[in-house]
Amino acid sequence: MGRVGLGVAVGCAVVTCAIAAALVGRRARSWWRWARVVGVVGQFEEDCATPVWKLRQVVDAMVVEMHAGLASDGGSKLKMLLTFVDTLPDGDEDGVYYALDLRGTSCRVLKVQLGGSGPKIINHKVEQQQIPEELVSSTSEVLFDFIALTLKEFIEREENGQVPGSKKELGFTFSFPIRQLSVSSGVLIKWTKGFTIEDVVGKDVSQCLEEAMSKNGLHMQVAALVNDPVGTLAVGHYDDADTVAAVIIGDGTNACYIERSDAIIKYQGLLTDSGFMIVNMEWGNFWSSHLPRTSYDIALDDESPNRNDQGYEKMISGMYLGEIVRRVLHRIAEVSEIFGDSAHHLSVPFILRTPLMAAMHEDDSPDLREVGRILEESLQTSGLSLKTKMIVVRVCDIVTRRAARLAAAGIIGILKKIGRDGSGGVASGRTKGKPRRTVVAIERGLYTNYSMFRVYMNEAITDILGEEIAQNVVLRISEDGAGIGAALLAAAYSSKR
Repeated sequence: MGRVGLGVAVGCAVVTCAIAAALVGRRARSWWRWARVVGVVGQFEEDCATPVWKLRQVVDAMVVEMHAGLASDGGSKLKMLLTFVDTLPDGDEDGVYYALDLRGTSCRVLKVQLGGSGPKIINHKVEQQQIPEELVSSTSEVLFDFIALTLKEFIEREENGQVPGSKKELGFTFSFPIRQLSVSSGVLIKWTKGFTIEDVVGKDVSQCLEEAMSKNGLHMQVAALVNDPVGTLAVGHYDDADTVAAVIIGDGTNACYIERSDAIIKYQGLLTDSGFMIVNMEWGNFWSSHLPRTSYDIALDDESPNRNDQGYEKMISGMYLGEIVRRVLHRIAEVSEIFGDSAHHLSVPFILRTPLMAAMHEDDSPDLREVGRILEESLQTSGLSLKTKMIVVRVCDIVTRRAARLAAAGIIGILKKIGRDGSGGVASGRTKGKPRRTVVAIERGLYTNYSMFRVYMNEAITDILGEEIAQNVVLRISEDGAGIGAALLAAAYSSKR
């Protein structure tokens, strides 16, 4: 071989070695990049773990906090508020009743026709009206005039242009924190959900509504003032007498249940004809050291306007699940390059809403096409690998599974408090050796519309209780429960007047 040939050979060898080194280096960098990604996801999954023994600790913590909240005001993170609802509809109610459901920035008006002679809703109609943005920061008079006029126009359409001549009973679902004064009245404690109408705080919201209705020629009075879970429990009990509790799991979360009057220690001497009263737990504020809190939860809470409040809600409700996923994905983007140039979009708080998270989680296409579409539209990503999309789905699964299992533990906590968890003896949900059937009414989107959330929640019920007891616990979806329940309670209480 000549010198030229030798030089070419050596040059080729050098080039080959350089290419091989580059490939090895690229593979090494890729391996380390994915190792960091897997490390972040693995640590997050470990921190979110909800084994059965931990869920049972959460159950017991919920029971302890319920007892403390019933013993004294301020004794627990759970407010355990009286609703003064000590009568539930039983099917004898008859006639036409109207209801208002003020939930966030929408107002729903309902007409419910009851047939009597056993549980029977002959017909019901619902219309929804968005509250104009400028009204959420207006005045009491402006807001309640708008609500009263919305109700009046609905009734006129339903009654062929007429409004009731004699005073009729109205059910009013008011989804904001109130201090109940009676079954039909309550004082607003504070606004949430973006409302800032200061001249309503401290006022009886039923009186505000009745004054507005009277001013606008509508002769109605509030017979029942309730919040979402109480209305949902009322319609659940109307349909099935074994219903003992109701849970709302949507953007926010809350629960109520039927409690013995003599168990409400902070109101000693409280007497009811029925011997029970519905208690509004305000369970979104539940907290326990047994809850599997991560660094992402802590950061979310620190940056929220209600720091150190609603800790349970921030782990299980739709307002926050998508945001937790975003924070984990943002951390992944910080330690790797798998999201490319669009990673900076992940630094925007609440850019990933829970409905989008749920859609990605439930994408069953082979190439995870829906995941790619959502990330492209939300984060301006493109060309993501299948492996990256699988990581996103995995994070969604971890967040959803933890939320659903913790929500299930909360429900079992309620059942254990009232002796319906089947842990032994007649007082704990067994009758003559057989587990007692128990129904919990559930409303709002996370459970009703998110199938994986529902699967994980039902799975956790079985894990905690065991199959024999769990098959007697029914989680029943309630449609329009809050509004229809208010109308049913108006009917039940109008018959007592």
